[in-house]
Amino acid sequence: MTEFKLVSEFEPKGDQPKAIEALSRWLEEGVRHMVLLGVTGSGKTFTMANVIARLNRPALIISHNKALAAQLYGEFKQLFPYNAVEFFISYYDYYQPEAYVPETDTYIEKDALINEQIDKLRHSTTRSLLERRDVIIVASVSCIYGLGSPEDYSSMKLPLRKGMRIRRSDLLSYLVEILYQRNDYDFYRGSFRVRGDIVEVFPAHEEERALRIELWGDEVMSLKEFDPLTGKVTRELESYT
Repeated sequence: MTEFKLVSEFEPKGDQPKAIEALSRWLEEGVRHMVLLGVTGSGKTFTMANVIARLNRPALIISHNKALAAQLYGEFKQLFPYNAVEFFISYYDYYQPEAYVPETDTYIEKDALINEQIDKLRHSTTRSLLERRDVIIVASVSCIYGLGSPEDYSSMKLPLRKGMRIRRSDLLSYLVEILYQRNDYDFYRGSFRVRGDIVEVFPAHEEERALRIELWGDEVMSLKEFDPLTGKVTRELESYT
């Protein structure tokens, strides 16, 4: 398991060392419910970051609103730059549930607007949970709603490696099966495009990196990570999941 590495120029001061010691000890003893009290600016976030680093355990941090969740995400991202700090909140910018107003005999159709950036972050969160253990998730209460079966999510991935054999038609069919859309003109997250024996995929959890799969017949000749905006190759890969 990759260790949590806390990066900060500050050291715990005042009552923080006692709080870190007590919380860590109680968690190791299996105490399930604890409360850390402190005024604004007393370093509660820094204290909990030290507890996470000391115990080396994955953590779920739930905030009661999106604004505070975003603030905590930024703080933990700075404190743990070498670990997977993820952000999981509702991806709706706007949501109008279906409704009926009997007084005016008015039916209101359900309407919603999804934030693509937050959708990407949610995909990144789920990917990190399935692939690594050094994960800190900052979430709103939307995390209590089911993501579905982890087994189903795990099955919706395509492990690729250089030199493996796969027919192009099977590769394209599988991409469609896991809900990627083919679009040879508009390249966006969750889509793929085909140019002869070259298949380019824009992963749903990425924003600045895409995957280029170069085939020779039924063999994967190369896997390259590239910038979807400029097309510039950033690195060559031996495998990709």
